[in-house]
Amino acid sequence: MANLLLFITGSFFKLCSFSLLILFLISCSSFPSTEAYDPLDPNGNITIKWDIMSWTSDGYVAVVTIYNFQQYRHIQAPGWKLGWTWAKKEVIWSMMGGETTEQGDCSRFKGNIPHCCNKHPTVVDLLPGTPYNQQIANCCKGGVLNSWAQDPATAASSFQLSVGQSGTTNKTVRVPVNFTLKAPGPGYTCGPAKIVKPSRFVTPDGRRETQAMMTWNVTCTYSQFLAQEAPSCCVSFSSFYNDTIVPCSKCACGCQNTSQPGSCVESKASHIAPVANSYTPLVRCTSHMCPVRVHWHIKLNYKEYWRVKITITNFNYNMNYTQWTLVVQHPNFDNLTQSFSFNYKSITPYTAINDTAMLWGVKFYNDMLLEAGPLGNVQSELLFRKDKATFTFEEGCAFPRRIYFNGDNCVMPPPNVYPGLPNACSHQLTSALGLLVTLLAAMALLFGHA
Repeated sequence: MANLLLFITGSFFKLCSFSLLILFLISCSSFPSTEAYDPLDPNGNITIKWDIMSWTSDGYVAVVTIYNFQQYRHIQAPGWKLGWTWAKKEVIWSMMGGETTEQGDCSRFKGNIPHCCNKHPTVVDLLPGTPYNQQIANCCKGGVLNSWAQDPATAASSFQLSVGQSGTTNKTVRVPVNFTLKAPGPGYTCGPAKIVKPSRFVTPDGRRETQAMMTWNVTCTYSQFLAQEAPSCCVSFSSFYNDTIVPCSKCACGCQNTSQPGSCVESKASHIAPVANSYTPLVRCTSHMCPVRVHWHIKLNYKEYWRVKITITNFNYNMNYTQWTLVVQHPNFDNLTQSFSFNYKSITPYTAINDTAMLWGVKFYNDMLLEAGPLGNVQSELLFRKDKATFTFEEGCAFPRRIYFNGDNCVMPPPNVYPGLPNACSHQLTSALGLLVTLLAAMALLFGHA
């Protein structure tokens, strides 16, 4: 009898297990990685270029430019902070387009006081509206950088500094060490500065080319594991063909701390005062405890098309997400027909496969995801054309393989709970159980007569 039961149940699980196993492996690969390598943006990084433009009596004047070469990970307010350690006893006499957060101890100077005497300076961008005589090109954005795919023109930021007590030739200057980048919190790891060929510049009329006296680059890469201990977003599913709503996984981003009242906010709270300059999420009390939830709803099915509604909900009372981005991996993006109220761009790190899309808000319409509350959500719909050779609603194939919000991997539901088509696996299970009951009844009847 035991062998018969194992045979019947084994036959049933063979019908659905293969596709669920594939989805499970995909979902496992979506957990945060300790490595900085991103398979959807293998060449993404932030590059800091330090160009010495001229020599002075005791040092040099340099222009430092931060380039965000990441396809979909931007830097939002309150912006970047760039730090380093001087190799010698350098000071910063003056700056344009940026400023250090601390002046440091400049008591040894008389008369002309440096802008910063700190051995470990930290520089921030100036705010919009800074007087013109304190600006340079690409400065004064409050430290906000768009991702490269969103807008390359606004994916760079620059400042100028005059450095003293540093050496006045290529042989006597020493490159700074221990670069750090916060954007605005942790997550980035910077390598050592590497001296490269001097940068070249073309004059506005295009008739003359100049070059820097000396140039070095620093490359910084992002790791979600270093940025936060827990995931920052989760995914839920629903569909028109199944009444089941698959919520975010329980404790996807952490569990409620019942021993510490106030660790989350009850939904009935009338007013919440956000904590100024705090990067720690203050989230609504939910079963998943994630600051952000992405919901994928399969809305309609047409003869040649199908339609999806995406809703991004903010549960974080401490954050308005400016210039947010959403990256979705789904095999049917090769047949995307229209995105109704999100900007769309295909991301193809591997040119032969077009299965990844970047979505972001329309400027001045829904490019800001407001803090948790009645207005704390943005939504859009996507229209896909059906590829008759590959498209199906079966086995969860209409749901995405992975989703990133603001460059962070979101926790996906386990594949065995995806909304299924009616009379699919459930019908197979009913048939198997019916067969089992019939066999048991027949055997009971047989043994009863015996």
